[in-house]
Amino acid sequence: MRTDPALSFLDRLESRTRSEEVLGALSEMVERAGLEVGDRLPPELALAAQLGVGRSTIREALNKWEGLGLIRRRRGIGTFLAAPVPRSDGPVPQMVRLEGEALLRLLEVRRALELDVVRYAAVRASAAQRAEIVRLCDALLEVIEARGDYRRHDLAFHVAIHEASGNPLFSQILLRLEEAFEKSQESPFSRAAFGLESFPIHRELCDAVAAADPEAAADAMSRIIDVVEREVRQIIDSGSGAL
Repeated sequence: MRTDPALSFLDRLESRTRSEEVLGALSEMVERAGLEVGDRLPPELALAAQLGVGRSTIREALNKWEGLGLIRRRRGIGTFLAAPVPRSDGPVPQMVRLEGEALLRLLEVRRALELDVVRYAAVRASAAQRAEIVRLCDALLEVIEARGDYRRHDLAFHVAIHEASGNPLFSQILLRLEEAFEKSQESPFSRAAFGLESFPIHRELCDAVAAADPEAAADAMSRIIDVVEREVRQIIDSGSGAL
């Protein structure tokens, strides 16, 4: 069987279980082998043999990459790079950089989707839906004020707006985007402090939807995404918040 040339850029790992080491080794392989978007990675079995780890460890690492949008799998054909893999050098841990770049891609999708979603919601929401959006915004900001874990409340608020758009596919897409993006528990993007600067604008978004003002709602949503994007780039560029 012909050996994949990219395998020559992998060195055997001392640890047999740490997926973080595998991710680092795979990132280095992609860089050293000059693999680009659309190129196929070596098979899982070959990667496992070259690194001296179990196939399950390779699969776990590739699952993380798939959740970050870095690869796509085609059954019976192989695994292909779907996005550039950032260089591993610099002060920021590789996993933080990978998660940050993936989050920026996710925010691009959300910007394209959500500006129209909030416009539709402002126009189409029923009185009951507007009242529920206000209630959920109040609950979200109360949790923020108490310095609690806001993520569940934030998702509920945005899902309510998506549902008020009158098209159930929007809320389904939002939930799938949230499920697809996998962050590690230690990630700075998982911490309670991440994105806090955007939450005063959530009140403006809520008020615009409640007042049936589609352009004000779109403007508020755009500024929310701007704030989060800026914070992601700061973490990637400076390592602020990284372990």
